[in-house]
Amino acid sequence: MSMVERFEDLIAWQKARVLTREIYGVTQNGRFAQDYGLRNQIQRAAVSIMSNVAEGFERGSRGEFHQFLSIAKASCAEVRSQLYVALDIGYLEKDQFGSLMDQAEEVGRIIGGLRVSVAKQRK
Repeated sequence: MSMVERFEDLIAWQKARVLTREIYGVTQNGRFAQDYGLRNQIQRAAVSIMSNVAEGFERGSRGEFHQFLSIAKASCAEVRSQLYVALDIGYLEKDQFGSLMDQAEEVGRIIGGLRVSVAKQRK
């Protein structure tokens, strides 16, 4: 297995990037686009996931990477929570919600696994 040299090579970052693109896509249409508060909050949370994975990786220490992965995982939970709001107020159809939730849960699991791996390397 080769050594990851760039944050762009991390599956966690790649999947978070896709999720962010999908979030931006759904928030640019209909009533969702007009709800500036929720739209901006969910967009920022999605961007935060991929940004914290990248920033933590570039910090150079396993301890800091672990900390930033924790923040990224929390931002992923924030996106999931906001997806429920969007569903409940009718901004998302159930199939859109399900697809985005599946993606967000996958990103959270991947980040969680990476966090465990990084924690083991710290010891």
